[in-house]
This record gives sequence, structure tokens and C-alpha cells, in this order.
Amino acid sequence: MSNPGGEPGSNRERSEIDELRHRVGALEGAAPPSARHPLRSTGSVLLILFAALLSVLAVVAVWANSIVRDTNRYVATVGPLASDPDVQQAVTNRVTNEVLARINVDALVKELQAAVSERGVPPRAAELVGNLEKPITNGLEQLVSRTTERVVSSSAFETVWVDANRSVHSALDKALTGSSDSAVSLKGNQVAIDVGPLVAKVKQKLIDAGLGVAAKIPDVQTDFVVFQSDDLGKVKTYLRVLQIMGAWLPFIALLIAAAGVYTAFNRRRALIGAGLAVFVAMLLLGIALTVFRDVYLDHLPPEVSQAAAGTVYDALITFLRAGVRALGAVALITAVGAFLCGPSRIAVFVRTGCTRSIGALRGVAVSAGLRLGAVGRFVHRFKRWIGAAILLVAVIVLFTWSYPTTMVVVWTTLIVLAGFAIREFLDDDSTTPSDSTTPSGSAAGAAAG
Repeated sequence: MSNPGGEPGSNRERSEIDELRHRVGALEGAAPPSARHPLRSTGSVLLILFAALLSVLAVVAVWANSIVRDTNRYVATVGPLASDPDVQQAVTNRVTNEVLARINVDALVKELQAAVSERGVPPRAAELVGNLEKPITNGLEQLVSRTTERVVSSSAFETVWVDANRSVHSALDKALTGSSDSAVSLKGNQVAIDVGPLVAKVKQKLIDAGLGVAAKIPDVQTDFVVFQSDDLGKVKTYLRVLQIMGAWLPFIALLIAAAGVYTAFNRRRALIGAGLAVFVAMLLLGIALTVFRDVYLDHLPPEVSQAAAGTVYDALITFLRAGVRALGAVALITAVGAFLCGPSRIAVFVRTGCTRSIGALRGVAVSAGLRLGAVGRFVHRFKRWIGAAILLVAVIVLFTWSYPTTMVVVWTTLIVLAGFAIREFLDDDSTTPSDSTTPSGSAAGAAAG
């Protein structure tokens, strides 16, 4: 019954088991490392919380930086405003008021009276013409409003709007610093766009419609307010600072988060905490943007269109919201991934279920004639390195993508999961060279039996 050839191996195994039992007993009897080194644990928590705070500033910085430096990004932000009904109505009202303010209705009525008198109309009739000031004013308002509305709602206006914003984007940086002489300007507590060219187009349309008095309208430079706030000076300064730091804050936040995870005793739990902290930070930032919208609209002057101001605000922060959602999705997926790598029952159940399912699929494929051969041996040998490479590629994709959205994050995650599934499917060590000794060993065992 004895097997001298196998005895030394058995003794080594018993020795290793005894040593492992001793170590486990020592660890169970000792105090948790975090209890013996509270400063290290506290430092890890503080670093993670600081990284979460920096992630908020990083998202805002990247948004501010993109609005200033990326012309296409800026045009994509303000371009859709040209076709928005609320903005069109606000521009129509603004231009209509500017045109009517420069038409002297009293002079027009007097000219009409003089013309009637010259034609020999009875004085009573001429007097009645003088009482037509209010109807003439109402008629002019309707005419100018309809003409302006046709100009603003036409495709030509959208083209002019986009081209004008693209051409003046180079001055946006100056606008944020408070010095600009272009169509985008910072005046007092307002960010405004000159819509004077629209007045000129409306003027020409009125002349074409037979309203000769419109020819007397002078060249007008009037502003359409894009953003207005009493604290715009402070906002301008903060955005300028963030715009300068936009290229560095994301990397600084990532390094600090990595330092917090590395400092922790249980790095997996620290990674979960970091992911959840950043996710909560993005959630709070999204709520803050919504709350600030209501506060901003409540502090606007009564003459400003609430609907148009809300639309402009939503357009300006469209890509900021997209960045918040994308980073929140990355943080949440990271936390879930770190949790599923742990020893909890749920994590083990999920991993076991996926492994068995993929293993069963591989077994069916092998039974059907699939031979993994050297590929299976290679994947089995470098399985962890392959997994690390998949994660590294995903990180590079997300960091090099100009402006990743939530869908980019979701698709990247799905591709990563598909990569791990393929790795698991190709992981087959049943064809390793050591298996060539199995038949002889089995035969010896059978002979011994």
C-alpha cells in the first residue's frame, strides 16, 4: 500500500497545510491591520474623498475648456438654439421692439394727414385720419412682428446663426476675460450676442413689402442676452481658472484616487469606496445643476423670457450634463466590478454562474470538433495578463475619447465583458503537454489496483 515515490510529496503537502493553518490562526487572533494603523486608513479615506471633490471640478473644467477651445463643440452647443421655438420667439420680440422703436408713428400720421389735405379732402376727414394713430401702430406691430417671425423661423436664419457663432468663437476667450469687441461680448452682468444683422434683414423685408418709412430705420446694434447673472464676474473668474486647469485636473483627481486605493489595507474595498464616492459626487453635481437652473431663472428681470432663458441654460450645459453622466457611469461600473471580484456570496455566485455557463458552451463546442490546442494553452498560461490588457485598453479608450458619453461608457463596458467571456471560453488547459503522461500514470494506477 505504501508508495515511496509519492511519500515526499505527501509530506510536503501536510507541512504546507500545517503552516497555512498556523498562519490563519495567527491572523484570526491578531487585531485588524486598520485598527493597528488608524492613520493609514484615515489617510486613504481622506484621499478618496478629496479625489471625489476634484472629480466635480474636473468635469466642470473639461466642459469650460471645451467651450472655449473647441469651435465645433461650441457650435454644437449653441447651434440648436436657432431652431428652438422659445428662442425664436424671444429674438422675434427683441428685433420687433427695436424696429418699432425707430419708426416715428406720429410723424407717419402727420405725413398721412398732409397727403390727405393736399388731395382736397374735407377737414373733418383729415381730422379723422389724425385719430388713426393707435390702429396704425397696431397694424405696424403686426406687420413688423410677422415679417420678423418669417425671417427668424426661416432656414436662412439658422444658417446665419451657426455661421456667425462659428466666426466669432475665437473671441469667446476674450469674452470670458471681460474684453471683447466681437458679436459675443461680456457687458456688465450679461453675455450677449449682437442681433443687429437681423434688424437689417427685417428692414429690407419691410421695404420690399411697401413700407417706405422702414427705409429711415438706421443701422442698429442690439444684443440678445444669452446669459445674465449678478455674479457673472465671479463666474467668469472661476471659469477662466477652470479653463486653464481643464487639461490637468482629471489626471490629478485620478492620481489622488489611485493613491487613496493604494494606501488602504483592503484595496478592493477602497476601490469600491472610490467608485461610489465619485458616483455620489456626480449625482450631487447633477442635482446642483438642476437647482441652480431654477435659482437662475427666478433672479432674471421680469422682461426676460423665462422659457427662452431656460432653453439657453439647458443648451449651454448640455455637454456638462453628458460629462457628469459619463463619469458617474464609469464610477458606478468600477465599483460594481470591484465588488464582483470579492469573496461575497453574490460575487461568487455570479462568477461561478458565468464560468460554468461559458464552460458548458466550450464543452459543447469541443464535443462538436473544436480544438483549442496552442491557443487554449496560451490563454490559460497568460490569463491574468490578458485580463489586465483588456482593462488597460478600455481605460485608454475612455481617456483618449474626446468627449465620452454614457453610451460610450456602456458600449466600452459591454466590449470588456465580451473580451472576458472570450478569454474564459478560450481558457483550456486540457491539452497541455503534461497530459501526455496521464495515460501511463493511469495504467500504473490500474495495475496497482
